[in-house]
Amino acid sequence: MLLSDLPNGASATVQRVLPEAPPLDAAALRRLGELGFLPGEPVQVLRRGPGGREPLAVTVGQTMFALRLAEARSIEVIPD
Repeated sequence: MLLSDLPNGASATVQRVLPEAPPLDAAALRRLGELGFLPGEPVQVLRRGPGGREPLAVTVGQTMFALRLAEARSIEVIPD
Protein backbone atom coordinates (compact mmCIF):
# COMPACT_ATOMS: atom_id res chain seq x y z
CA MET A 1 0.00 0.00 0.00
CA LEU A 2 1.19 3.53 -0.67
CA LEU A 3 1.32 6.27 1.94
CA SER A 4 -0.95 8.36 -0.30
CA ASP A 5 -3.69 5.69 0.04
CA LEU A 6 -3.91 5.82 3.84
CA PRO A 7 -6.94 7.64 5.22
CA ASN A 8 -6.60 10.58 7.61
CA GLY A 9 -5.56 9.41 11.07
CA ALA A 10 -4.26 6.03 9.89
CA SER A 11 -0.91 4.68 11.06
CA ALA A 12 1.50 2.41 9.23
CA THR A 13 5.11 1.32 9.06
CA VAL A 14 7.37 2.40 6.22
CA GLN A 15 8.30 -0.57 4.04
CA ARG A 16 10.44 1.27 1.47
CA VAL A 17 10.80 4.30 -0.76
CA LEU A 18 10.27 3.14 -4.33
CA PRO A 19 13.50 3.25 -6.37
CA GLU A 20 11.68 4.76 -9.37
CA ALA A 21 8.64 6.94 -8.86
CA PRO A 22 8.02 9.40 -11.71
CA PRO A 23 7.77 12.39 -11.65
CA LEU A 24 10.30 12.43 -8.78
CA ASP A 25 13.98 12.22 -9.59
CA ALA A 26 16.61 10.24 -7.67
CA ALA A 27 17.58 13.27 -5.55
CA ALA A 28 13.98 13.78 -4.37
CA LEU A 29 13.65 10.10 -3.48
CA ARG A 30 16.97 10.18 -1.62
CA ARG A 31 15.75 13.24 0.29
CA LEU A 32 12.76 11.27 1.59
CA GLY A 33 15.17 8.77 3.14
CA GLU A 34 17.21 11.58 4.63
CA LEU A 35 14.02 12.98 6.21
CA GLY A 36 13.44 9.65 7.97
CA PHE A 37 11.19 7.68 5.64
CA LEU A 38 13.19 4.51 6.24
CA PRO A 39 12.06 0.87 6.52
CA GLY A 40 10.59 0.14 9.93
CA GLU A 41 9.78 3.75 10.84
CA PRO A 42 6.26 4.49 12.10
CA VAL A 43 4.28 6.93 9.96
CA GLN A 44 0.84 8.50 10.30
CA VAL A 45 -1.28 10.56 7.92
CA LEU A 46 -2.66 13.38 10.06
CA ARG A 47 -4.75 15.20 7.45
CA ARG A 48 -4.88 16.35 3.85
CA GLY A 49 -4.98 19.82 2.38
CA PRO A 50 -8.03 21.58 0.96
CA GLY A 51 -10.32 19.30 -1.01
CA GLY A 52 -8.66 16.20 0.46
CA ARG A 53 -5.65 16.57 -1.83
CA GLU A 54 -2.25 18.04 -1.01
CA PRO A 55 -0.22 18.67 0.94
CA LEU A 56 -0.51 15.67 3.24
CA ALA A 57 0.45 16.35 6.83
CA VAL A 58 2.28 13.24 8.05
CA THR A 59 4.46 12.27 10.95
CA VAL A 60 7.40 9.93 10.62
CA GLY A 61 8.90 9.03 13.95
CA GLN A 62 8.37 12.16 16.04
CA THR A 63 8.59 14.70 13.19
CA MET A 64 5.78 16.27 11.16
CA PHE A 65 6.16 16.93 7.43
CA ALA A 66 4.02 18.25 4.62
CA LEU A 67 4.35 16.00 1.57
CA ARG A 68 3.21 16.46 -1.98
CA LEU A 69 1.00 13.72 -3.35
CA ALA A 70 3.80 12.57 -5.70
CA GLU A 71 6.10 12.11 -2.69
CA ALA A 72 3.47 10.17 -0.73
CA ARG A 73 2.91 7.93 -3.77
CA SER A 74 6.58 6.92 -3.70
CA ILE A 75 6.48 5.51 -0.14
CA GLU A 76 5.27 1.94 0.43
CA VAL A 77 3.82 1.26 3.86
CA ILE A 78 2.33 -1.61 5.84
CA PRO A 79 -0.86 -0.46 7.61
CA ASP A 80 -1.11 -1.06 11.36
